[in-house]
Amino acid sequence: MLAGAHCELVVSPAGPTQVNAIVGSNLTLAVSFSGAPDPVVIWLMGDLPVVTWTIGSSVPPDIPENMRKVLKVEQNGSLTFVNVSLGFASNYTVKMTKSGVGNAVLSFTLKVFENIQNVTLSTQPDFAKEGTDLFILQYSMLQGVVEHQMWFFNDIPIKTNSHYLMEPRSLVILRPNRSDAGQYTVLLTNPFSSVTTHINVTVLYGPDEPVLEAHPAQPFYVAEDSLSLSCHAEGFPQPTVQWDFGGQMLSDTHKGVLNLTNVRTSQGGIYTCTVLNEKTKEKRQKSTNLNVYETPSGNPMCSVGSVSNVNLQYHCQWPGGTPQAMLSFPELSNTSSGTGNFSLTVPASDNLNRQTVTCLADHPVEQKNCSITASSPAQFLSAVRTTHDSEGKIVVTIYCVSDASPKAVVSWSRDSGAITSGTAYQISSDTTQLMMVDYNVSNFLLQNYTCTCRNPLGSQSREIQLQGPSVSNSILFPNQDGTVVTLTWEIPPTSIVTGFDIQMKGPDLLSTNHTGIQTRGSSDGYRTIQQKPGSARSTDIFGLEPKLTYQFRVIPRANMTEGVPSVVHIVGPGEGLSSAAIAGIAAGIPCSLLFLLLLGGLIFLCVYCNRKKSTLV
Repeated sequence: MLAGAHCELVVSPAGPTQVNAIVGSNLTLAVSFSGAPDPVVIWLMGDLPVVTWTIGSSVPPDIPENMRKVLKVEQNGSLTFVNVSLGFASNYTVKMTKSGVGNAVLSFTLKVFENIQNVTLSTQPDFAKEGTDLFILQYSMLQGVVEHQMWFFNDIPIKTNSHYLMEPRSLVILRPNRSDAGQYTVLLTNPFSSVTTHINVTVLYGPDEPVLEAHPAQPFYVAEDSLSLSCHAEGFPQPTVQWDFGGQMLSDTHKGVLNLTNVRTSQGGIYTCTVLNEKTKEKRQKSTNLNVYETPSGNPMCSVGSVSNVNLQYHCQWPGGTPQAMLSFPELSNTSSGTGNFSLTVPASDNLNRQTVTCLADHPVEQKNCSITASSPAQFLSAVRTTHDSEGKIVVTIYCVSDASPKAVVSWSRDSGAITSGTAYQISSDTTQLMMVDYNVSNFLLQNYTCTCRNPLGSQSREIQLQGPSVSNSILFPNQDGTVVTLTWEIPPTSIVTGFDIQMKGPDLLSTNHTGIQTRGSSDGYRTIQQKPGSARSTDIFGLEPKLTYQFRVIPRANMTEGVPSVVHIVGPGEGLSSAAIAGIAAGIPCSLLFLLLLGGLIFLCVYCNRKKSTLV
């Protein structure tokens, strides 16, 4: 050995260290070495020794039996593969060693591929559902080794980000949504083949928040109106719609539209729309309040009453309707109101006397009003009615009614003493009548009675002095033939009368005797021909002879007490010549003759004076 010489075993590639091979092909991982003769060669497949041999040795290389048909070591230490299969794809390392020289190491990578065939895409689960955590697209193939995979959505490349995650043989969509629906494509490649496969992905979603609308859109509807309610929501598949009203499912719907014709107030209320995704079983609801109104019937009515005869209570009513009308008296209060029937009590004052107060009746469909005027009692006249009771007693009823609003309450007194209901006096429930009962009419004529009509705005009084039976006026009307007369009469307002005797003086009225022959008698005195009750004010008298003279009069009675007869009415040839008239005519004749005599003397004197004056001239 020469001094200063240095030897080193060196292994270098005689070809590429990255080798791609198709299944069934032959290939060699070629090496060359220098620095030492006949080194020991060891090939490792990964960490597993597969070939051990000393170059130039006649001893066969040490190769595992199951690999001897594929692996072959060359004389220069290169490793040859015959009809390579997928199982030999790996990283390979060659080590050469020579005693006294050292070691040399070189690495190779062998990739063995098959042509990619029959690629299919599938999803997990079958449908994507919006809002779930993830949705997976994965591919499978009959054969092939994939070196690269690329994913596309609607032909746009997909990159790994917060929404997409690419894993071996799959694409993961994180939190899928409806915008992820579309076509997905996978492109698989290796050095020897390329395959593209598509799949359409459907995303189930919804229902979204329902949209509920009324057509026509109005804040309320009037009874007998027609309308439709529509409900729809976004979703896939298209959600179905179901309506609910008052806890009952409504079947009369068409694609989410509920038609209501000639609605009634009973159809007003909460309508609920339920939308259902039949695939996902998700559902949502939305409700609307349908207002169906109906005006109250008729018109509002106003009245005013009395509270303890001190305060005024104004009342307004307009019942019925849906909803009930809101009632108020804005002239009396800006804060008080009510519905249906409303009353407002206020202190009585002069300002309210004869002031018209209006009630405003406000209903969503229609507004109306009514008015009422409170007034103090007006002056009035009393009236007296006389009847009999079952025992024949005279019943005298005094009426006192004053025009007032609110209605006046009547109090009664006698000679300044208050009258209360009892045995002698009875006051009607509405206080407007005072009834007294007695046999003797004179007992009614001894006192003065006073009625006072009072309401919260004031009072009026009337004193009543009862009179005995009397007739204030009477008239006689004959018919055209003079055979029938009608006699009418009146009595003073406070006169006590229980009946009337109709009396006649003159020939008897024509009558028929038992033989059927009509006869007529005569009489010089008054005789009663009819009796009338106290309520009567007229009578007809038949059977008069037009050529004869008759006299008629009315006698008022209070039980057995007779009043002053009415004036006498004469009918017949001497009609109108009463005894007073005849006396007047007799007294007037001498006066007329004296007047004519004086007038003649005056004329003679004037003529005489004129003649004498002419002679002198």
